[in-house]
Amino acid sequence: MKQCPGRIPRGRGGSGAYGSNMVDSEAPRKDFPHAPDGLDEIKAALLSGRSDAYLVAVEGDPEKAIRLYSWNTAVSAAFYGPLQALEVTLRNGMHGRLAERYGPAWYDNPSAGLDKGAHDRIADAKSKLARSGNGNDPFWIAAALSFGFWVSLIGPGGRMPVGGKANYQRTLWRPALRQAFPYREKLTRKQAHGPLNDLRTLRNRIAHHEPIFSRDLEGSRTHSGCDRVDVAGNGGAD
Repeated sequence: MKQCPGRIPRGRGGSGAYGSNMVDSEAPRKDFPHAPDGLDEIKAALLSGRSDAYLVAVEGDPEKAIRLYSWNTAVSAAFYGPLQALEVTLRNGMHGRLAERYGPAWYDNPSAGLDKGAHDRIADAKSKLARSGNGNDPFWIAAALSFGFWVSLIGPGGRMPVGGKANYQRTLWRPALRQAFPYREKLTRKQAHGPLNDLRTLRNRIAHHEPIFSRDLEGSRTHSGCDRVDVAGNGGAD
């Protein structure tokens, strides 16, 4: 993916990282077809509310804003595959290492020291699976947990269900999750969590059709695995 040249004026939706002349770049895109007299209708349909960031970025030019919207859509689509592969690989690697340490149903093992937020998400996953008839098989429960859940397990840990604070460094990272990243020597929990949390934010923005053009897309491209993936999968599960 080519990085877009130039700079965007700072303001809502524009951090100054990428340029308003990206609409003229050679980055792959598929423009929304429109007639010149249809700009007002497209502007009203696409560039309202949060999407007015596109107009701010190109100083109010509707045609450039629509082309920027199209460029943003194409780049979001380009990230989808690498982010999907990263999410599945991260989940498989972490689930496998935790299962080795705490058993197949590691999420129910008190020794894992999961915080209240994790327990709530697991309970929600179990409830949804029960309604769909998939039961409580660890494979299905792991697959039902979100990218945000897995990233949170590399964080410091929050409040415990019965009081006190979880210590994920002690209960998750050192005994299990460090081994899910075998291709990075001397990797710390914080070093793993920072880029993955940034990619979680990027993934969520893409999933909710929000602007990503003002982000550090070159850095995201590297972290998401377009260049390489430093996570070890556990095979099998999607």
